[in-house]
Amino acid sequence: MAGKELNATSAALLGLLHEGPMTGGQLMAEATRRLGPYWTMTRSQVYRELPALAEGGLVRVGKPGPRASVPYTISANGKRAFTRWLNEPARIGQLRDPVALRTAFLDYLSKDTAEEMFADATEQHQEALAEARAAAKDYADEDPNAAIAMEFAIGYHRSALSWLKKR
Repeated sequence: MAGKELNATSAALLGLLHEGPMTGGQLMAEATRRLGPYWTMTRSQVYRELPALAEGGLVRVGKPGPRASVPYTISANGKRAFTRWLNEPARIGQLRDPVALRTAFLDYLSKDTAEEMFADATEQHQEALAEARAAAKDYADEDPNAAIAMEFAIGYHRSALSWLKKR
């Protein structure tokens, strides 16, 4: 992997490992806490990428701890690969929203089901917006860049709520 392009999951893991050694579970928790409002990773993605990063020399594998948890540390090669990834042109992500997809096929949903779907989505976006706002506020002093990134999640949920009001 040392000469290959990093995928976004690998890059996110390397970025998180700049904070210090972490196990897969700790990385998953930190990714959810720090990146979750605008970037999600599944447990299977994390545990698939870590051995590949180790094989590519981008992380070092520590000694197993309690319950066979293994800490990972970013290597010098990993830091260089991460820096290269950061400096590549960023492309916009592909939008995939299940409510918007179902909206394209509203003719096949009952009116009650559609209304329930929109009400549920509104509630979910309101909750996510509140969480993103709280996270941005929490990060404002400790990690201003994380707070700025959190503004993306805030804008996304505001936009979704605006769209849902028109339904």
